Amino acid sequence: MTERDDQVQLVVDDIQIAFGGVAALKDVGFKVRQGEIFSIIGPNGAGKTVTLNCINGLYRPSRGSILFEGKTITHLRPYERAALGIARTFQKIELFSGMTVLDNIRLGRHLHLRTNLLSAGIYLGPAAREEIENRDFIEREIIDLLEIEHIRHKIVGMLPYGLQKRVELARALALQPKLILLDEPMAGLNLEEVEDMARFILDINEEKKWQVTCLLIEHDMGVVMDISDRVAVLNYGEKIAEGTPEEIQKNQAVHDAYLGETEEELYVTRR
Repeated sequence: MTERDDQVQLVVDDIQIAFGGVAALKDVGFKVRQGEIFSIIGPNGAGKTVTLNCINGLYRPSRGSILFEGKTITHLRPYERAALGIARTFQKIELFSGMTVLDNIRLGRHLHLRTNLLSAGIYLGPAAREEIENRDFIEREIIDLLEIEHIRHKIVGMLPYGLQKRVELARALALQPKLILLDEPMAGLNLEEVEDMARFILDINEEKKWQVTCLLIEHDMGVVMDISDRVAVLNYGEKIAEGTPEEIQKNQAVHDAYLGETEEELYVTRR
């Protein structure tokens, strides 16, 4: 991809935030281009999740700014950022465990609802048509894509962890996002599940009907180096490197801070 400004979708501009006097992020900045997979890596406590929390509005940086599609969003609340097309999955699964898979995914469509509370309550006319449209979109576009037809009526809390991760991705996709923030989507998955999740991420990024920009936090270096267009590295709240996977692999500062010394142990790709 080129560096043209019209391809830049997200700009994180020198943000800083501290908790209890301890700086969690120190002037962290990067640009994410439309349609790419941009990964953030680093050791535990480096500030990766804090960065995502600032982007989707859970935290507000004390300094710096965040722009999405040319609009400053630093002051916006999470639901306002979601309305602009920013979706999120979490490191710890945040699903309603007592509800079905389908009902959890339907919650992700709430920003697309057009009927008012009264119409929705009596479930007639426009409300009924809207429900049919949303149900059709979920079944046809999301459930089929993520291969979860067989569990759509199951209670989420009764599902294996790997399938719950898939349901959380499905709920984020129900928003029909332009940008999706993925916080360790491979964590806790076995090898087969990791390969499936990587394939799903590539699908939503590359398929014409989705083409979602992905901002990924992940510790699995095989996945990161295999599917990312570019990678940023954080260490103690500071960005120490940014570049293509190949450039990051060759960066000595990254090796010293995070990746270790033996390339053979770190860059075994899954293809």
